Amino acid sequence: MNNSPDPQGKWQAYLSKALAKCRTFKFPAFYKKPKFWRNLAILFLFVLLSGLGAGYYWISTLDVSKLESPLAKPTYIYDQAGNKISQLSSSRIEPVTLEQVPQLAQQAIIATEDKRFYEHQGVDFRSILRALIQDLKTRNFSEGGSTISQQLAKNLFLTSDKTLSRKLKEAGYAIKIEATLSKEEILEAYLNHIYFGEGRWGLQEAARYYFGKNAEELNLEESALLAGILKGPTIYSPLQDKELALQRRNIVLAMMADQGYITAKEAAQATAAPIALRTKPLDNLSGKYAPYVDYVIEEAINRYGFTEDQILTLGLQIHTQMDAKVQQAAETVYKDDQFFPQGQSDQKVQSGIAILDQHTGAIRGLVGYRGESAFRQFNHASQLKRQPGSIIKPLMVYGPALEKGYRPDALLYDGPLDLDGYAPKDWDGQTRGWVTMEEAIQQSWNIPAVWLFDQIGIDTGKAFVQKAGIPLTEKDAHLSLALGGFAEGVSPLEIAQAYTAFANQGLMHTAHAITKITTADGHVLAQMQPESVQVTEPDHAYTMTLLLQNVVQQGTAPKAALGSRPVAGKTGSVELPPTQEFAGISKGQKDVWFVGYTPELTAAIWMGYDQTDRDHYLTTSGGSGPAVVFHEVLSSALKDTPIKPFEVPAGYVKDWNIWPEGWDDQDEYDQNKDDDKDKKDKKGKKNKKDPKDKNEFWDLFQDLWS
Repeated sequence: MNNSPDPQGKWQAYLSKALAKCRTFKFPAFYKKPKFWRNLAILFLFVLLSGLGAGYYWISTLDVSKLESPLAKPTYIYDQAGNKISQLSSSRIEPVTLEQVPQLAQQAIIATEDKRFYEHQGVDFRSILRALIQDLKTRNFSEGGSTISQQLAKNLFLTSDKTLSRKLKEAGYAIKIEATLSKEEILEAYLNHIYFGEGRWGLQEAARYYFGKNAEELNLEESALLAGILKGPTIYSPLQDKELALQRRNIVLAMMADQGYITAKEAAQATAAPIALRTKPLDNLSGKYAPYVDYVIEEAINRYGFTEDQILTLGLQIHTQMDAKVQQAAETVYKDDQFFPQGQSDQKVQSGIAILDQHTGAIRGLVGYRGESAFRQFNHASQLKRQPGSIIKPLMVYGPALEKGYRPDALLYDGPLDLDGYAPKDWDGQTRGWVTMEEAIQQSWNIPAVWLFDQIGIDTGKAFVQKAGIPLTEKDAHLSLALGGFAEGVSPLEIAQAYTAFANQGLMHTAHAITKITTADGHVLAQMQPESVQVTEPDHAYTMTLLLQNVVQQGTAPKAALGSRPVAGKTGSVELPPTQEFAGISKGQKDVWFVGYTPELTAAIWMGYDQTDRDHYLTTSGGSGPAVVFHEVLSSALKDTPIKPFEVPAGYVKDWNIWPEGWDDQDEYDQNKDDDKDKKDKKGKKNKKDPKDKNEFWDLFQDLWS
């Protein structure tokens, strides 16, 4: 016999007794009293009003000011011919106004995304209720029902998580948006912020990407296709599945016909049309001519006072002096490693080039770095500060000397020299006693330059250089300035600008890239005011041009020659500093330069390491690397330009001789000696003799013909 308890039977007995008691229990009849219902109504009303008040307060605290701020508009850069060459923007969106969007495109999106758009106040409760019921059934909250205002709120203010709390926030933001903006403003904002797949945000970007046209040019079929993409950008993109995109487009056309936006006939005609996508490559202006555009931004900020944010958001139209042919030539060369010294694995040899039209100061081309481009990275063409080496000699020494009355055939001392402890050496370690100014420039001898600098006076050289736009500091007051020993240094752009004075008969125009900056509707915000200075007389400038032509033809820069096209130029090299770090390195350069010009263009090139140390220095010279770059860039930039000579100043007379064959003829020597003596007398004996011994000067002079 089994005496174990029966749990199931026991609980059934308890349940039966409980039900029996409930049948006999009498509830109080308070619900029959009017006071009960009155209190219940008051309670319900209180809860409702409290909820509405809390909801109203919450909605009022939501910040939708982002929608009231103007969208960032892209700024466009134009070249000298007025061609649009580059685009700058801080946004992935290129905005359009509602007036620019065809009515059919607006209707296609409204018919598809929110057919009661003009009737509700941000939330379509009928659609929300339907979607909510479906969401509760599936428990994944993936059903649609969001209005245009809600979608706009989600894109701008919320995450994409599929939760009930996010949908409530979405509704709150939508109501706030409707209370803040008009329907037209909401639709415009939506069209600019909605995602159309393939990385394209906004109707304008979508129209350009899919059809190669602006939004204002969309037709019915194209509008319907774009509206169809919105339901599933990754599913209905015509680039992913053209057949599925076509089916979706035709559904949109049918919806437009059902809602009365188009006729059945129009829908049928559009449905029969095939999808016609863009066939030409997308003309993407973003990032084009980046080296030049970087400088344009720099100039807009430093010269005209714009901020970077204004440049990237205000939709400015910046007109520049860039010559696409010149800029392309420079960029092509700077992308080719064969024209530059091989750097180290951890550091590339850097370089910068500035190319100017000497007749106007217009910057026709500029590249400020080698290697990968980054937005507004360091610009070696305009921001560099390096010692210029021998390229400063024509500006600091020989140009001022010509003004002082020295001629190219004047003899300059090239022997042991020690001026108050400063003892320059020639690059080959030798001396020649006496050389002509022409020889000194041609071979870039250092001693004659320093000696002559001492003769004309430091202040004379500094004044000439500063008139040419080269900045100096208070520390720059010593004889080593003749060889480029600056406290801070110069940039290729500053050097190129200074040399335009020689290339343009002594007249230097301020270097500039920007001619004017306007708003999108043409209102001028800033305009270049031409500035120029007569650095030297036309005769002296042309004489310097002849001397610098000789540097290219017979001197240190034959690699810069452009065949039969006349070229004038000067090389420069800066030796490694005499410190312990570089002890034992016999031939090493820190910086190398070349500056040259043709009758059309002036260009300056620098090469070097950003960080020079014992493992990172150059073994080339200005007559090699930079001169080769000059040759490659200018030969390409001027390829189809007719060859012409340098312009000769009116009335110019070449009354000097650069000692051709027979220069040691005694009669010629006597005549030249007399000429030199007369010139010295007229100048008030300003041209000093050798500082060591006055008689020794003439003894050495006589020895040249002995």
